[in-house]
Amino acid sequence: MPEVKLIPEKWVDRYGDYLFNFTISRVNDPIMAQDLVSETFLAGLKSAHRFKGNSTERTWLISILKRKIIDYYRKINSNKGKAEVRMSYLSNSDQEGDWMEEKAQDLRNPNVEDTIEQEELGKALEECIACLPERYATIFVQKTIDNLETETICKEHDITASNLWVIIHRARVQLMECMNKKWHKDN
Repeated sequence: MPEVKLIPEKWVDRYGDYLFNFTISRVNDPIMAQDLVSETFLAGLKSAHRFKGNSTERTWLISILKRKIIDYYRKINSNKGKAEVRMSYLSNSDQEGDWMEEKAQDLRNPNVEDTIEQEELGKALEECIACLPERYATIFVQKTIDNLETETICKEHDITASNLWVIIHRARVQLMECMNKKWHKDN
């Protein structure tokens, strides 16, 4: 395997988006996700001398990030005095809350209702994306659905990476509001 040289000054541009998306799907908190990615980059800088080149830079950074996420959940659990990790607590004012995993469907054995619900959710999401301003919709789809690189999107739309993330954030806020109206009203 050819020697892989670390280039820390390019990490944010090359891997920042990927690491953030990886993290947000596991911690469901944008601020914490940003913190964990930052901690990963710092840990990578501190331990760069131990990088042997047996994997790509990205794979190596992901392995560091996974340990950071595990540490994050360990800290939460030690603060709560619990030995288990719960995904998320659902609560409505008119009913007792439930743990999300208790409500989760068995996706290995979907029934007709599950399939219909997924189709309805997909349709509602498409309708909400169509309600976004055209530029927001295009950029949101390119980044979150098509998984285009930040640099590619920024060049195509002549925007900065910071501007891209502002647009993505605003699109997500508008989508959330729209989905609450279209999807959650009946479900």
